[in-house]
Amino acid sequence: SYHWILAWVGREINTLAIIPLMTKTPHPRAIEAATKYFLTQAAASALILFSSILNASILGEWAINTPSHPIPAILLSIAIAMKLGIAPFHFWLPEVLQGSTLQTGLILSTWQKLAPMALLLQRSQSINLNLMLTLGLLSTFIGGWGGINQTQIRKVLAFSSVAHLGWMLAILKISPQLTILNFILYILMTSTLFLTFISLNTKNMYELSTTWSKTPPLVALSMLSLLSLSGLPPLTGFLPKWLIAQEMIKQEMVMFTFIILLTTLLSLFFYLRLTYSMSLTLAPNLSSSSTLWFFSPKTILATLMILSL
Repeated sequence: SYHWILAWVGREINTLAIIPLMTKTPHPRAIEAATKYFLTQAAASALILFSSILNASILGEWAINTPSHPIPAILLSIAIAMKLGIAPFHFWLPEVLQGSTLQTGLILSTWQKLAPMALLLQRSQSINLNLMLTLGLLSTFIGGWGGINQTQIRKVLAFSSVAHLGWMLAILKISPQLTILNFILYILMTSTLFLTFISLNTKNMYELSTTWSKTPPLVALSMLSLLSLSGLPPLTGFLPKWLIAQEMIKQEMVMFTFIILLTTLLSLFFYLRLTYSMSLTLAPNLSSSSTLWFFSPKTILATLMILSL
């Protein structure tokens, strides 16, 4: 939409639609997660509405794609950062994902980010560059630091989301096209991992350590997906980081590029921890469990995927 009110209404419908999915499981953790999500999104929506009304009162324009006053632009950026779970407004994301099922977590980490990201891209030329760079650097650092000591997979993926959004914000003002590319690849890789963990029925590191003896081919593919999400060359996830770093160096932001690349090493550490848990550790199992994967349809599918590469 190109009108602030219609855009606000659309995002409210989007928020309200996910609440029944979060409360589908009658568990106190699920109800708590839904409450935290609703309160945070409601506060962010109120801030979006306030910034749009303030901008309209100053400039007399309700169109999204018109230049805006600096103060409403900063308020809007903060509101969208709350909706997306960007640091330092990420406080709700790990707890909400931990209290949700993996299926709901998949929707929260991918589909629910489409609308706020679309609004952010529409306003990319009116937002403050220094604010975006600060939020981007803070997100990559907190996303990497917060995920290091986590044993719950959903919390690890939540901090992974924060770190990836930091890269998108850092390049948003300079090259929105690279932000779109990074966002598409993030959704693709995150969806792959969530679907893999759903099929393996794993929620923590211990359960992850028992998966290798059940479905080795599927686990091998998910390991590659994890390493790709970490940005390890020569996998797909390395491409957006390389292009973003290259573009920043062209803009003479060498020191910023160096710092944001260093913060990415924190994220790489916990991705390698997950990979280690999946491949190099074996929990106590029955002697016959190592042959179960031969009869699994998922394993046959994974093998065919490897052969088709």
